[in-house]
Amino acid sequence: MHPKALLDACAELVRLTLQFEHPADSVVSRFFREHRQLGPRERATLAETAYNVLRHKLRFEYLARSGSGAKERRLAILGFHAPRDFLYGAINETEKTWLEGCGRVKPEEFLDRHRHNLPEWMVEPLKAQLGDEFWPLVESLGQSATLDLRVNALHDKRADVQKELKLAGIATEPTPYSPWGLRIKGKPALTKLDAFARGAIEVQDEGSQLLALLLDAHRGEMVVDFCAGAGGKTLAIGASMRNTGRLYAFDVSGHRLDALKPRLARSKLSNVYPAAIAHERDERIKRLAGKIDRVLVDSPCSGLGTLRRNPDLKWRQTPKALEELTVKQLTILQSAARLLKPGGRLVYATCSLLVQENEAIAQAFTQVHPEFEVLSAGAELDRLKVPHAATLCSGEQAEFLRLWPHRHGTDGFFAAAWVKK
Repeated sequence: MHPKALLDACAELVRLTLQFEHPADSVVSRFFREHRQLGPRERATLAETAYNVLRHKLRFEYLARSGSGAKERRLAILGFHAPRDFLYGAINETEKTWLEGCGRVKPEEFLDRHRHNLPEWMVEPLKAQLGDEFWPLVESLGQSATLDLRVNALHDKRADVQKELKLAGIATEPTPYSPWGLRIKGKPALTKLDAFARGAIEVQDEGSQLLALLLDAHRGEMVVDFCAGAGGKTLAIGASMRNTGRLYAFDVSGHRLDALKPRLARSKLSNVYPAAIAHERDERIKRLAGKIDRVLVDSPCSGLGTLRRNPDLKWRQTPKALEELTVKQLTILQSAARLLKPGGRLVYATCSLLVQENEAIAQAFTQVHPEFEVLSAGAELDRLKVPHAATLCSGEQAEFLRLWPHRHGTDGFFAAAWVKK
């Protein structure tokens, strides 16, 4: 595609994503379906340009004021994900002069809001948690996320899969904390690999793998993934159970569970039972009350821990939506807790950075449920031989798993665990 045509396409995709009517990944996917002539490199440029604009929206909008032409074109130029000489083949002399002027603006000349590119309602809560680490977090959120794989330990060993991928021209390194993880350098086409087709690997962030590890499900147990979604953690849990026992994958969205089916077939797990439920008080839930050994509540949340992958979320979430979420989170956790039998383990998790969705929910649950004893996530992960487990946790007794992109190289995750007395 000619540089000018590609820039025009980028500008149109930027315009569509900034309407915030749908999640950015859905907008990008639909754009690609409607423009099937686009090749892999063109798609990569389009997607990364749109995501660059979403990550750096406030700064780019500030710089765009001094330019001319359509706003979405100026934003696309600033975020264009391709070599500079290729971009110069798409813009006129006036735009080149403007772009070079933008490049001469020093970081200290920007206001804080243009540097952090976050909505103001998020800034103070994060500063209160992180102090001087706020800016390192900001820097990490402005970058693309790594691509992590989970090796299916039911049938394959991580070292063997790593060698197999190397022979296929894909360089990886073991994840530093998860015993199942491999981190890929670059973004290769995984679906064409035999390792993918036979279920030896699944795309899953290392932090998500650690949540499944913390549940510590054993052979022959009765286990529930209460908000299973597309089933990434479900598959990890099923493998850790060595394909024994019963693992229920519940979700209120049948559509999300449909995405689990092909992944489940590849995994060769036969102990997983997906089921759509109407709500957290569904009759299926009531019938299992007091019978379950382990329950994972990967709760609906703001998703703000995934901003490296989903930068549009910071512009689509609101304080009001957050308030509604926290009410739902505690309700779901309390309903899921009824499933546990004495001695059973409960894990509450989110992919959020915010205290309201994390520590506040865990502490509220502990206060009203004395029949549940708090487990130290740090002690549990140490027992499970996770390297440097204490550095992954927060709280006076390392009771919470707290993962940060800038500290741990994962998405932002939180988890709290309890045992029913």
